[in-house]
Amino acid sequence: MSSEIVTGEGRAGFGGYETWYRVSGNLDADKAPIVILHGGPGAAHNYVDAYKLLARRGRAVIHYDQLGCGNSTLLPDKGADFWTPRLFIDELENLVDHLGIRGGFHVLGQSWGGMLGAEYGVTRPKGLKSLTIANSPASMKLWVEEANRLRADLPMDVQETLTRHEQAGTTDHPDYQQATMVFYERHVCRIVPFPAEVTETFAQVVRNPTVYNVMNGPNEFHVIGTLKNWSIIDQLPAVDVPTLIISGRYDEATPATVQPFKDGIEGSRWQVFEHSSHMPHVEEQDLCMRVVGDFLDDNDN
Repeated sequence: MSSEIVTGEGRAGFGGYETWYRVSGNLDADKAPIVILHGGPGAAHNYVDAYKLLARRGRAVIHYDQLGCGNSTLLPDKGADFWTPRLFIDELENLVDHLGIRGGFHVLGQSWGGMLGAEYGVTRPKGLKSLTIANSPASMKLWVEEANRLRADLPMDVQETLTRHEQAGTTDHPDYQQATMVFYERHVCRIVPFPAEVTETFAQVVRNPTVYNVMNGPNEFHVIGTLKNWSIIDQLPAVDVPTLIISGRYDEATPATVQPFKDGIEGSRWQVFEHSSHMPHVEEQDLCMRVVGDFLDDNDN
């Protein structure tokens, strides 16, 4: 097959707003399309762009920007009561119907996208063939516990800078941002300097911080947003489609945060990428595309 990836963009109306999406490959291909759910919340599609490479195996790959970020409708004045997992499930369902793929599709969610994917999976949506949960925690309580454990391994001066600014409420200070980057280079993306698509996602969050700040907080380990008590653990047995779980050996989504997915979803398979942190699709791209592509091929029928 040609290595060229044909793409097209569009917008799906959603409750008076618009969801931007991009299709790589042919929606009419024999293989079922896959929808990619980005993380953040509010990080936009840029950093998971590599998953378009799955289109080289003859299936359409659908990226989209969730409401409130990227190329979709930005709603900086909406409050915490608006930004809920249910909103994003409804947006995904709307996109599936807009694209006419209800007859059969796969979902891959990365980080927050995997949390959303799990939320979606437990509803047993019509047409869902498989679920891939990539680099995601099953509960934010576990996530914060593990983030604090990883943080305790940072150099002492970095820890002190983080704590000082968090206590002072000055998490926008350049020194705090620089200290945060030490954690990110260990546990978010170990390719330094970050690739362009990863850098663009960070810049996008700075431009459109509403969703991330409201639902998560100022960064990956200081979680003070509306998701701080989120958990899907008790509902996981409801997922009834083949499920692939992905994490990296150095991932901020540590084994303790991921294990409940393996325990709770019957028949699920867990792949650890030995040379990756939070972004195997960037850090071990060829292997990641092969693992995910093979899983999708095995579960098309």
